[in-house]
Amino acid sequence: MDIFVLVKQTFDTEEKIVLQGGSVQEDGAKFVINPYDEYAVEQAIQIRDELGGKVTLLSIGPDRTAEALRTALAMGADEAVLITDERILGDEYEVAEILASYLRTQSYDLILGGNFSVDNGAGQVAVRLASLLGLPHVGSITKLDIEASKAVTHRDAEGDVEIIEVPLPALFTAQQGLNEPRYPSLPGIMKAKKKPFQHLTLDDMEGAASAVAKTTRVELALPPERKAGRILKGEVNAQVSELVQALRNESKVI
Repeated sequence: MDIFVLVKQTFDTEEKIVLQGGSVQEDGAKFVINPYDEYAVEQAIQIRDELGGKVTLLSIGPDRTAEALRTALAMGADEAVLITDERILGDEYEVAEILASYLRTQSYDLILGGNFSVDNGAGQVAVRLASLLGLPHVGSITKLDIEASKAVTHRDAEGDVEIIEVPLPALFTAQQGLNEPRYPSLPGIMKAKKKPFQHLTLDDMEGAASAVAKTTRVELALPPERKAGRILKGEVNAQVSELVQALRNESKVI
């Protein structure tokens, strides 16, 4: 079974984010595999170990993304492909188009990814990619069973469980609870250094260079600091009057 796993490198969730000039400062910051993508990597490895085949990691990002891919290789994935190009702006439309350009030339039975990335949190790439490739898609899965040429999945549905069966090939995104991602072992880290690792640019894939981002981040800013609360005193009628005046003149919400 040929399995591709979409991997993104993100800030460590415990990292303190520093904004300067309307953008995130990356100098000295710690980066990790997007936490939801770890579930996808683990699930791919488990399926390969059970059914045979190959797990290939696929990512778009700057050169530093190679570190995240090496970590996933150390977990047990077989190969990695990193698409890096200064022309890539990185919005979800563009990323999905580039991934589709690459995957159209590949053979696959299963594509896995994280439910969303913890940096942007848009959750669009997998849905867009499935549409571009004409694949069935199930998001936020918490269980995945492969049976011959079909897959049976479980996903959370507002406190209940929704069971969905789709034919393969198909694309799934992983939610917390799907599995418990393993830690890379020392032998795994050593083996990862020798595993195939392919670096590509847009010019290496037919049609990829024509993908143009539809959105551009103009500026990023922290929310304004919260003011200290205040307790209204006096008679109820006076408190209500003071509250209305504050909401109208200070907060400007009415």
